[in-house]
Amino acid sequence: MNHKPLRGIRVLDLTNVLAGPFACHQLAHMGADVIKVETPKGGDLARQLGADAELNAKHMGVSFLAQNPGKRSITINFKHPKGKEAFRKLVKKAHVVVENFRPGVMDRLGLGYKALLEDNARLIYCAISGFGQDGPLRDLPAYDQIIQGMSGVMSITGSPESAPLRVGYPVADTIGGITAAFAVAAALADKERAGGYFIDVSMLEASMATMGWAVSNHLIAGKDPMPMGNDNVTASPSGAFRTKDGLINIAANKQEQWEEVAKAVGHPEWISDARFAERQSRLANRDELKALLEGALAAKTTDAWWTLLNAAGVPAGPVYTVPQALAHPQIRDRGMVGGFEKVPGVGRDIRLVRTGFKMNGEAPSVDKPPPQLGEHTREILEELGYDSGAIQEMREAGAI
Repeated sequence: MNHKPLRGIRVLDLTNVLAGPFACHQLAHMGADVIKVETPKGGDLARQLGADAELNAKHMGVSFLAQNPGKRSITINFKHPKGKEAFRKLVKKAHVVVENFRPGVMDRLGLGYKALLEDNARLIYCAISGFGQDGPLRDLPAYDQIIQGMSGVMSITGSPESAPLRVGYPVADTIGGITAAFAVAAALADKERAGGYFIDVSMLEASMATMGWAVSNHLIAGKDPMPMGNDNVTASPSGAFRTKDGLINIAANKQEQWEEVAKAVGHPEWISDARFAERQSRLANRDELKALLEGALAAKTTDAWWTLLNAAGVPAGPVYTVPQALAHPQIRDRGMVGGFEKVPGVGRDIRLVRTGFKMNGEAPSVDKPPPQLGEHTREILEELGYDSGAIQEMREAGAI
């Protein structure tokens, strides 16, 4: 992208593992200069996480690589006076600080929001935590699975027989990160702000905010959501159905779509059948309808039904594995997957997903691979005015 919307914005990323790094990953793709501030002893824990043990040993784990392209890395010891001094100099030239320590940690270090406002009166400070900065659970640790369980997400995931189940990727962490990135971007848009912004992102609340009808059915209709496997609570047939060679998702959420399904599978008589004629009757007889429909779908492959149903105006699609999805031209050819050659610290080429949108027809990208731990420490300190002697002194003292 020739003109990235966050060009000229500097973000200090103090975060670990996923929610915070993912938030700053989005900001980096929008053009922000994201400086990853890491502890000298190991840095972001994600550097040691992922499916490739060799990369974990190099502190360039796959989990880290996925969320940190485009960033620069500086190592600072916040417990050392010279480290604190260097960080506060960074804050003076920054627009945003993002951290995901437990509430109160930065205050105890003397680097909390109020302290940093003394260095930068317009600072946007985003704190991401499991439960938020106040409330009875504020001090408890929280990982993705804990939040999935406490938000109710697990209770409605899976079938009645298998629930509660964890969603198959860290959905609560990811939602927390997206929420933080949105809030930071919104705060940056307020050009008239007189002072700073303190953004308090609760992963628990962010997750529940995305649950839509599952929460609203309880709040408004007094109906508690239940696990329904691959079925849609609002319509039938809407879910995953077995074909000759696998599964197909069908979303016949409108009456006319249901009627086209019946015609496509060669059973137009189902349209007037009292068991299936109306939305509520189809919901009441969901299991019977599914059995009949899968009997008809067994005649053809998933790909064949996909073509037929879409031609009839019925939303449908195959159930892919992750490799199959990545290989499909809809993903492969739109620029969502980017790559870097011979990445330092990794020793080979890597491919990573970018963002889920385009701007002016172009997928946002970054021009730097994920950084090695402390790779840019000298460069960044020199930008702050430190000379070689001062940097060496800080290194020997353990401040960086």
